Amino acid sequence: MRISAAAGPSVSLRRIIVACCIGSTIEWFDFFAYAIAAALVFPALFFPSLSPLSGSLAAFATLGVGFLARPVGGMLMGHYGDRLGRKSMLVLSLLGMGIATVGIGVLPTYAQIGVFAPILLVLLRCVQGLAIGGEWGGAVLIAVEHAPANRRGLYGSFVQMGIPAGVILSNLVILLVSTGLTGEQFRSWGWRIPFLLSLVLVIVGFVVRAGVTESPLFRQAVATSQVSRAPVVEVLRTARRQVLLAAGTFIAPNAMGYMVTTYSLSYATTFLHVPRATMITMILSAAVVWLAAAGCFAALSDSLGRRRVLVASLIGLVLWSLVFFPLLQTGSTPLMYLALAVLAGLCGAANGPQAALFSEMFRTNVRYSGISLSYQIGSILGGGIAPFLATALYALTTTSVPITVYLVLMSALSLCCALLVVEASRRELSG
Repeated sequence: MRISAAAGPSVSLRRIIVACCIGSTIEWFDFFAYAIAAALVFPALFFPSLSPLSGSLAAFATLGVGFLARPVGGMLMGHYGDRLGRKSMLVLSLLGMGIATVGIGVLPTYAQIGVFAPILLVLLRCVQGLAIGGEWGGAVLIAVEHAPANRRGLYGSFVQMGIPAGVILSNLVILLVSTGLTGEQFRSWGWRIPFLLSLVLVIVGFVVRAGVTESPLFRQAVATSQVSRAPVVEVLRTARRQVLLAAGTFIAPNAMGYMVTTYSLSYATTFLHVPRATMITMILSAAVVWLAAAGCFAALSDSLGRRRVLVASLIGLVLWSLVFFPLLQTGSTPLMYLALAVLAGLCGAANGPQAALFSEMFRTNVRYSGISLSYQIGSILGGGIAPFLATALYALTTTSVPITVYLVLMSALSLCCALLVVEASRRELSG
């Protein structure tokens, strides 16, 4: 029995794309709201006994804790997503992220409950990490496994575009809140507003996703009794190379993404004394470039191939890593925006085709587990440690040169992995 990957009317496909994009946007709105708060207010609210630098390190360490939980979430939801279906895991991940984010929004600070405040913060971050660990894989497969064979890059890019959309939304909310309140009001209670708004977004996400249908390729696997009993074990046994290569290609784009969205905000406001509102506005503008590049280059990969587009984008990241911090350190608004916008555009160009690329590297019965593991391992090695390591390197040397070397090395590593990837954009996903 064969079920077409592009079965169903176009309106159904449009509903699937909107549902995946909205869900991804909500997830990343929650995640980046935390990253922004970690850069701006968490050091003083949850680690007041530490110096400003040590407080920033501690706050970014809690950001990294969420990344450590993400592979666990990817394995759990990948297992059940390959056994029970993609749609149910999308709902579960959205619920988990919403509960954790609202919990952070009402969390007492160190001044109110002492050491329990940072402990609870870490626990809620773990829940966030578990949820987002399974969200990306489910959203990608709902999109890509429904897509026409010659449009998998484009359809997958709508999930990828949810990442910069979440950046835009979270920064926009925080910009409005921080400019509408005094500094003391923002530090006291205004930072909670984005987290509490997440409840509204979660409700919207559930409503939109209610009409999403299960992946036709998963239904085909069920109908032909090809569902794996232990997909995580099987993918690690039979496709370790694909997992490692896919993860490697994601390290640099993810690290660079967090340089744009998180570390640059902390670095510019703390050491360059750039006004917070100015920096958030620049990040917002750069995220728009990121969003457009993700869609355009993913669509381009449908005709040129994933590998070719990814390799070209990673070469660009290697080169731009050399000039990113020198441009940022000028303190000139046009040059700082140029640094952020080009880096964000290259991140989008590399990220855009990766949803389809990862999906094409694994068989249907282990695909959810395979792409989730790859994505989350890349996230840990890239975005999970990038802000913390950049902060530590600057603290040790008081110069951005070691950070530049680190970014160049990460980009070169991802480029080497991309060169080893086998092009599979023309093969059938049901094969």
